[in-house]
Amino acid sequence: MVRESLPAPAAMSAQATQAIPSAASTCSPWTATPSRPCSRTCRRFAACLSGILVGGRLARDMAVTNDDPLAALAAHALGFVKAGDVVGLGSGRAAFAFVRALGARVRDGLRVRGVPTSEETERLAREVGIDLVGLEAELELTVDGADEVDGRLHLIKGHGGALVRERIVAAASRRQIILVTPDKLVETLGARGPLPVEVLPFAAPFCRRRLEDLELKPTLRMLDERPFVTDNFNVIFDCATGPIEDAARLEQTIRAIPGVIDTGLFLGTAAMVIVAEGSVVRELVRRSR
Repeated sequence: MVRESLPAPAAMSAQATQAIPSAASTCSPWTATPSRPCSRTCRRFAACLSGILVGGRLARDMAVTNDDPLAALAAHALGFVKAGDVVGLGSGRAAFAFVRALGARVRDGLRVRGVPTSEETERLAREVGIDLVGLEAELELTVDGADEVDGRLHLIKGHGGALVRERIVAAASRRQIILVTPDKLVETLGARGPLPVEVLPFAAPFCRRRLEDLELKPTLRMLDERPFVTDNFNVIFDCATGPIEDAARLEQTIRAIPGVIDTGLFLGTAAMVIVAEGSVVRELVRRSR
């Protein structure tokens, strides 16, 4: 296992999908210099973030014995779970791998409880035998995935449609641990795919116009030729932002639109990002100030 230390971020202001658009190739007022996702390896991720990824502290190397990187991520994340913990259970492929692995530990006698971030996660957790509770419990940690991770451990989430509950559960936890494969590592958020924005159905036409005014190219997410509906009975616009120069300002601007519930920008929420890279599991953590 390799642990990398990253600088703390600057202060921040305040289920399945179909045909999520790719990131825009053209620039908008929110677009940084066009960039591509970093390479498939964490080493090149470090190189493309020269000056951001710093002070890497080597711990012992941990060889991955499972050919499935999601299973390797899940197994590694189990090491942060203690008996008696209440654990936030994320949504998406990496999070589901963790839920299955945690369920196996529960069947072996580990006493933990979970708080699901989506109805799909809830179904899976019950299927594998994890006892569930609500937000009345004190959560020790949340284990989740992400669609993009930049060099300051800022995230884009929500391609699976569970962003609102994912944010709430993460906020209720002492820390959020993110599991990704190297293809999710980007130099700049927005470089790999769209930014999801969840809105009230009643406000959807108005929100679309406001997002278009911001040159964010919103596309209503569809599923089976009908608007995709979240667990909260809302709809999602996928915004082709391109690489985002000022994510905090963009988040603040979008959230100010009446009818917007949340965005997929998760800035400063992750305490650690775990990456399965070839034969090594790597932990990326922020360096304290």
